[in-house]
Amino acid sequence: MRKILDRICQLIITKNIFTFGYTPRWIIFSIDVFLLIVANLLTYNLLKSLTANFYDVLSPLERYSLVTIINIFCFYVFKTYSGIIRHSSIVDAIKLFLSTFTSLIIIVTINIISLLTVGQKIFLFPGLILNAILIFTFLFLFRILIKFVFEKLAESIQSKDTIQTVIMGTDANAIAIANSLQAEKPARFKIIGFMETTKPHTRFGITKRILGLPIINSNKKPCATLKILNVKAVIIADKNISHEKKIEIIDDCLQNNIKVYRVQLISDWANKNEISKKIKSFEIEDLLNRKPILLDNKLISNKIANNTILITGAAGSIGSEIVRQVSAYQPYKIILVDQAETPLHSLKLELEKNYQADVVSVVADIRNKKLLNKIFNEYKPQLVYHAAAYKHVPLMEENPCQAVETNVHGTKNVADLAIEHGVKHFVMVSTDKAVNPSNVMGASKRIAEIYVQTLHQKYADKVKTKFIITRFGNVLGSNGSVVPLFKQQIENGGPITLTHANIIRYFMTISEACQLVLEAGAIGNGGEIYIFDMGEPVKIIDLAKKMIQLAGYVPYKDIDIKEVGLRPGEKLYEELLNDKSKTLPTHHEKIMIATECDQNYLDKESLIIELINKAVNYENNMEIVHLMKKIVPEFTSLNSDYEILDNKIVTS
Repeated sequence: MRKILDRICQLIITKNIFTFGYTPRWIIFSIDVFLLIVANLLTYNLLKSLTANFYDVLSPLERYSLVTIINIFCFYVFKTYSGIIRHSSIVDAIKLFLSTFTSLIIIVTINIISLLTVGQKIFLFPGLILNAILIFTFLFLFRILIKFVFEKLAESIQSKDTIQTVIMGTDANAIAIANSLQAEKPARFKIIGFMETTKPHTRFGITKRILGLPIINSNKKPCATLKILNVKAVIIADKNISHEKKIEIIDDCLQNNIKVYRVQLISDWANKNEISKKIKSFEIEDLLNRKPILLDNKLISNKIANNTILITGAAGSIGSEIVRQVSAYQPYKIILVDQAETPLHSLKLELEKNYQADVVSVVADIRNKKLLNKIFNEYKPQLVYHAAAYKHVPLMEENPCQAVETNVHGTKNVADLAIEHGVKHFVMVSTDKAVNPSNVMGASKRIAEIYVQTLHQKYADKVKTKFIITRFGNVLGSNGSVVPLFKQQIENGGPITLTHANIIRYFMTISEACQLVLEAGAIGNGGEIYIFDMGEPVKIIDLAKKMIQLAGYVPYKDIDIKEVGLRPGEKLYEELLNDKSKTLPTHHEKIMIATECDQNYLDKESLIIELINKAVNYENNMEIVHLMKKIVPEFTSLNSDYEILDNKIVTS
């Protein structure tokens, strides 16, 4: 019997039953009529036991047949049988009340007419009142009972899959989300209450209720209370909670193996259906403890609006985000330059769908100056964002020729053409690995910076092109960053591999980094190296642990973390300034100007050209790296075959 009941419950709550298996209206109507007849019989028997003084204008059968017909007529008028019983609401209760009350009014009217015409009433007035009460009660309780049984059956089947959840917040958005999740079938979350996030409380307890659910108060850290209540997940729905408080709650929950979810404002939902899909886990990008970046949109717009913008490396993670943000400032035309055809095509389709900007995609290699010259000739850009670069440290350590050809030669090509074609602003995207470089990739980016600075010193008063360099650290989610790698390793069940337990890095989101690139490009007067406030450095092992916890696992238990040793050229920590540099503030609190010691870069130009020629001719790696160290004396290799070169006296 138990197996049969479980099978029935499963059928009740399957998707097909929800969609197509509702009870037909004629069955609901028949049950209502049956309950009406039962109410009539009960009324007659109650009255018969209380009094023998019935009016004899009509027989009992005729009297109650008339009551039944009038009520059936009102059922039809008010469509009381048309609602879905399992989803009965206050509207259905009102329909029942109106139907029963209208029936009562009609019967009372007939009773009065009978009294006025034949001098005798048909019904006892107390009997009519009693009958109406019984009819409404039976019909209403029937709907309540079905709704209650259905919910309990569904709950019993789903209890293994639903997550015991508390909603953090008690504002309108939190209430709306709770209401939506409670109504969702099949349910993913079982909401057991709300937790206040703004008001301090002096004791643990339940003081008020919303939607029948308790508001839980606590004078401890939230998770101490949540563990007592056996809560498995928290949905942070309070739109007024501060970022600092949110980070504190998330860290507390993760330490206690409680899943944390976020949800956008219900008013922002494009589709109100599939509510659970709007509830998403926090990403590591959400947990950077920094204030939102405020841009001088007017200044940026003045630089970009109605101008032709050329972006190299446009299909990459940094380049594509620059493209999206530039598109919002209504440029005249955007020229996308990249050698990766598939992501370039995808980006163009995205822009055509979401933006009004005129977009031109050009498959081109920045090492091909002849093709680049054709692009500059045809489109005549006023502003260039140069984001194209090779940036994988281990690969470039093995392939210094490619690092020099793309990062140095490619930059030289774009920068030279910017001068030739009268580009107003040239903005180079660089990296913190260019500071005191310990690897070929970082050194190649520093040499590219030096060449750009050489052009500024050489042509500052002769050409209108303003050369600006932006330098920042690791970007979360960018191609080659640890975050996508860690995500993939977690999805594969681990282990997460990191190079050293003590390695630390500065991190920004892609959006933050590109916003600051646009701002720096707008305020630059030429010759500056802008560095960005990257916040506090993050230990990679802590990042790995937090990502494991965000995925709902326990570090070292569900997902292991293993050290694999530092890679060639890798530092334990990165710097944004070299030892001799200082910074000057700008009008933007997150952007500073690096003031390096006055250097004459002009004498570096011939060495850079020599380096490019060696790389183009694929000369010996040691010779190429040796020359790189001449150009960048602070370049000291780490954990690399090129360390042998640092034992020699490097002369210029």
